[in-house]
Amino acid sequence: MRRLFWLGIGLAVGVVVVRKATRTAQAYTPAGIAGGLSESAGGLVESVRSFVADVRLGMAEREQEIHEAFARGEAFDDQFAELREDPRIGDREIFPEDHQR
Repeated sequence: MRRLFWLGIGLAVGVVVVRKATRTAQAYTPAGIAGGLSESAGGLVESVRSFVADVRLGMAEREQEIHEAFARGEAFDDQFAELREDPRIGDREIFPEDHQR
C-alpha cells in the first residue's frame, strides 16, 4: 500500500514536471517567441491607445473650460503666457530671429 502511494506521488510529480518543461520548451520555439512578441506588441499598442485617450480627454476638458470662460465673457487665463514671453524659453531660443516667419 505504501509503495502504491509513493508511485502515485511520483507519477503526479512527473506529469507536472513534464508539462512545465514542455511549456518552457514551447516558449523558446520560433512560434513561441513570435507569440510572446505579439503579446508584448499588443500590450504596447494598448498602452499607447490608453495614453492617447487620456490626452484627448484632458484636451476636451480644457477646451470646455475655455469655451465656458468665453461664454461668460471672461478673459482666458493663460497659465503659460509668462513662459512664452521669456526669451530664454520662448520661440526665440528654438528659432533665431532671422528664421522666424
